[in-house]
Amino acid sequence: MEQKFKRSFDELKNIVTMTEALFLREGIQPELRHVVDLATEELFVNMVTYDIETDEEILIEMKAHDHGVEVSLTDYDVERFDPTAAGIVDVEAPLDERTPGGLGLYLVLKMVDSIHYEYRNRQSRITFIVDRK
Repeated sequence: MEQKFKRSFDELKNIVTMTEALFLREGIQPELRHVVDLATEELFVNMVTYDIETDEEILIEMKAHDHGVEVSLTDYDVERFDPTAAGIVDVEAPLDERTPGGLGLYLVLKMVDSIHYEYRNRQSRITFIVDRK
């Protein structure tokens, strides 16, 4: 299942609807849903927020994968930003010593079972997998 979404936070409800349809159609275990929704939302929001040099829509592809779900987000005509290489967040540091930002990506990297980043021809593609454990 794939769909393009406008670069707008208003699209989040449509992305959740897409995830719901995939889970129903493929009979995917519902307990995986919150991780898929959270990771997809965080990556989409980051693309909309930080890849401001483009007006291109963002392609989201979702499919059943072995014992879970594989999701890819592709952003077009953008600069390279590899979320898998994002700096480590010190979650033990006191709040007044932390630098704002990065916590959402940190959570995504901790929650998904695998994540892969590709960049070529000004296309940024992030693919993650969430499996039944």
